[in-house]
Parts: sequence; structure tokens; C-alpha cells
Amino acid sequence: MRVVEVTAYGGPEVLRMARRPEPEAGDVPGRVRVRLKAAGVNQADLRIRAGRYADAVGDLRPPFVIGTDFAGRLLDPVPGMAEGTRVAGYIPWYEELTGEGTYAEVVRVAPEWLAPIPDDVEFTVAASVPLASATAQQGLDRLRLQEGATLLVTGASAVVGRLAVQYAHAAGLRVVAVAHEGDESELRILGADHVVTRGPAEEVAARVVEGDPYRVDAIFDGGLVGEGLLPVVKDGGVFLALAPDRVPTPERNIRVETVRARPDAARLKETLEKVANRELITRVADVMPLEEVAEAHRRAEAGHRPGRIVLLI
Repeated sequence: MRVVEVTAYGGPEVLRMARRPEPEAGDVPGRVRVRLKAAGVNQADLRIRAGRYADAVGDLRPPFVIGTDFAGRLLDPVPGMAEGTRVAGYIPWYEELTGEGTYAEVVRVAPEWLAPIPDDVEFTVAASVPLASATAQQGLDRLRLQEGATLLVTGASAVVGRLAVQYAHAAGLRVVAVAHEGDESELRILGADHVVTRGPAEEVAARVVEGDPYRVDAIFDGGLVGEGLLPVVKDGGVFLALAPDRVPTPERNIRVETVRARPDAARLKETLEKVANRELITRVADVMPLEEVAEAHRRAEAGHRPGRIVLLI
């Protein structure tokens, strides 16, 4: 089968198409196979490829396959889902550390990672959702905010931030979104009470304080801005970091939390149903063939356009 290997730590040029034996039914106890139709390109993929987390992956060394989000069809039946069922999910790559990711034609997964894809949701759309929705939901869980609290969401034009805006609004929070210019109207429809244009941290902070002079109760740092926005958090507030290299040093009794999402099939099933019913809105920026993965990484790193880049397999 075709896979994309990270041949060494570095830029997009280290990604290489390769062939590996296709997994066979039952070759790993407790795992089932999914033939992929689409795989999402996440910020974590870029960081792993670049070697930013090299010290955190134990003995795992290139060449390996990266990728977390996927959508495809079951090759092996599981309780409640027959062979051929359209499914989505994500591989907890860091917890597994097998070097087997979703930039591949067939993956081995645990049945409890899988959720069925509703008929009205395309594979490419489904592949944009799993890790982003889990990160947004579990991140908000860790913030433990009361209804009416003010939450600043960075990266609100991208998928994780966009879903965080929607979940936070549904939870009764006042949402301040940091987004690309031109996304203001849509984000207000999705639940943002106030939208500021992205830019240098000090400029964003000034714009936030203009609208919220008493500062915000918490930050959901979907845009991986880091400590530059700590000044807009109230004393005793909370900052949620999504990447280990973007965790600020606590100050003024601000509680700093991190989140590494865990698969939750029940929540993912509910999320995909809401996407089908247009109750939740994701965003696919580009759909590109697997063979163009290096260009996909270049576009993602350059912020080509906000949203998830999806590889068609």
C-alpha cells in the first residue's frame, strides 16, 4: 500500500511516498482495519515532521508515518458497524508511538476510536473533524468556566478554534474570537460576541482590551500564540495551551492548563451528526491528493488559507 514517510526531521521535502505491506485482518489483536478515503493535515503533523517533539517520542526515529485524522470504510466488522461502514476517527499518535499514522491507504485502529459518518457528510469533511472537535471539547472541559464567563479564542478561523467558538457559545460563555480579516461576520453567526483581527500579540491584546477593559476570564489558544496574550487574562484566570512548546509561565495566579485530546467515539458521533444537520460548521481549506503531501505541508505552514487541509487517498 502507499504511505507517506517522514524520512528525517526537517522541512516538507523530507516527506516521501513509499510502499509498505498492507495490514492483514487480525494481525494486531484488538485492532481493525480501515481503508482510508481522506486524512487531515494537522499542526501536530507539521511539528512532528520538523522534529520539534523529537525528545518526546522515545525511541521512535524516522522513517515513520504521521497523521491522526481519518475517514474511510471499515474492512473488518466491529460491534454495531458492519464491514463497509463509513467511519471517521483519529489515531492518538503520541500515545501509540508505533510510527503508523494516517498518511496511508489502510490503517489499524481500535474500534473504540471509531464513529459512523452520516450519509450527508463527505469523507473530506468528516476527516477535518475528529481531532479538532475532541481538542475543542476536552479543552473547554479543562477550563471549567461558569456560564457568563468571557473566553478569548485564538485561531478562530481554523477548525479547532472555530469549533471552540461554537461549543463555548452553546455553553453560555461570552466569546471573543481572534480571526483572519474577513471572517468577522461568519464568526458572529457561529457565536462570537466580539471579533478582533489576528496580528502581533501586543496588537491583538490591545484590541481585546478595547472591547473588554476588565480583561477575559480565560484563553483557549487555538492559534498557538503563547505567552504574548497573558496580559489580557484576569488575575486568577486560566490559559489553555494546545502545544507543549506554547505553554506560558504562570503569573498573577493564572492557572495554565494543557490538553492532549483522547479519542471519544460517542462525542465524535454526536459531532458528526451535528455537522450533517448544519448545527456545527467545520472548514476545509484545500483537498489535495496524497502525492502532493509536501505541498500540503507548505501551504499549512504558510497559512495559505484558514481551515483544514485534507489529503485525498
